[in-house]
Amino acid sequence: MRLTLTPLPGYPLIQPGDDLTLMILDALHCANVELVNGDVLVLAQKIVSKAEGRMVDLSTVEPSQTAQDLAAETHKDPRVVELILQESREIVRTRPGLIVVEHNLGFICANAGIDHSNINSPFPAGEGPGVRVDEFALLLPKDPSASAAALRQKLHATTGAQIGVLIIDSHGRAWRAGTVGMTIGLSGIPGVEDLRGQPDLFGRTLLVTQVGVADELAAAASLMMGQAAEGTPVVHVRGFPYPLREGQFNELLRPKNEDLFR
Repeated sequence: MRLTLTPLPGYPLIQPGDDLTLMILDALHCANVELVNGDVLVLAQKIVSKAEGRMVDLSTVEPSQTAQDLAAETHKDPRVVELILQESREIVRTRPGLIVVEHNLGFICANAGIDHSNINSPFPAGEGPGVRVDEFALLLPKDPSASAAALRQKLHATTGAQIGVLIIDSHGRAWRAGTVGMTIGLSGIPGVEDLRGQPDLFGRTLLVTQVGVADELAAAASLMMGQAAEGTPVVHVRGFPYPLREGQFNELLRPKNEDLFR
């Protein structure tokens, strides 16, 4: 068994409306990689959000009284807090500098995944109102699994290859320090592989083992992408050790009544 992860080079700064399919095909060509059945492409959330126009000018955000009160409690920009509230189903925990929420997409994350890092102003140099880059915030894609499915379909139409697509983001975990890459959207790839009923090395039947294979691959790809100025937001994967199938993102979400941290 061999798992090969190849960062695809040559990505420009993504702008709203950019065609990620064409960019990925160009990057595959530059890396001398041809898509074949069973391959997986892993995309950083940021390029998907940027291409889909999910950047928000904070000067256009009017914070509600709820957002202002929560901003005072957490020492955060009230406009960002308003966006967090709009992107969330529920506030789970707060402390100064941090708001942990259940995102509209169903998972638990910090600050609704809203980010300021590696965001360029949408205004070309010398144009626009002169708003600083830090006056913009980037939201997660509206429906990452739908974005993954659309990209997968376009790549299949061009290459004929049956592949999987993951969209990932960096998340913290309740029981460990440090962020890791985690799946926020998928298409054509399992989220969880259920090994219950299979024998272990000694013939004992596995009773509880369910493997979050999409998140395991997300973490591996995140290592190749980096977290700062590496500029490698897409990773090609060959040798994924599980059969590709039409997985569902909800496979990865723990039901609330089983979540001992809430």
